[in-house]
Amino acid sequence: MQNSEALSLSAALLAAAGELTQRIHDGVVARGFEGLRPAHGFAFTRLARGDATVTDVAAHLGVTKQAASQLVDELVRKGYVERRPHPEDARARLVVLTGRGWACTRAAEEAAADVVREWSGLVGEGELRTLHGQLLRIAPHGPIRPSW
Repeated sequence: MQNSEALSLSAALLAAAGELTQRIHDGVVARGFEGLRPAHGFAFTRLARGDATVTDVAAHLGVTKQAASQLVDELVRKGYVERRPHPEDARARLVVLTGRGWACTRAAEEAAADVVREWSGLVGEGELRTLHGQLLRIAPHGPIRPSW
């Protein structure tokens, strides 16, 4: 692949990721969850796996612990997450999704499904499944984080 083709492919992948992120965010807002930024959604992907500390959120997002702490503080104020005592480390606190946080996560899943259905209509379900498999081979473990 020539450099110009590689650059074009890179730009297309980044554009698709950016559009997907924005459309999921727009779908979440349309479903009644306001006051969020796309970065919050990336934090939710880590929190939905459970047992996360601020340090875990920071590593997941690729930011400092201080930046992650500010983001978590914001989500606590908005009612999407809460801090709980860590069962094994008295110095640490777990950050967990509240009922509102879980509802927002489900709204994001619905919005993502809407976008993927639209893509399927554009390229066909078979080609979309092939693309999915190929992307999993290229980047099987993420990370899924904002491109600051």
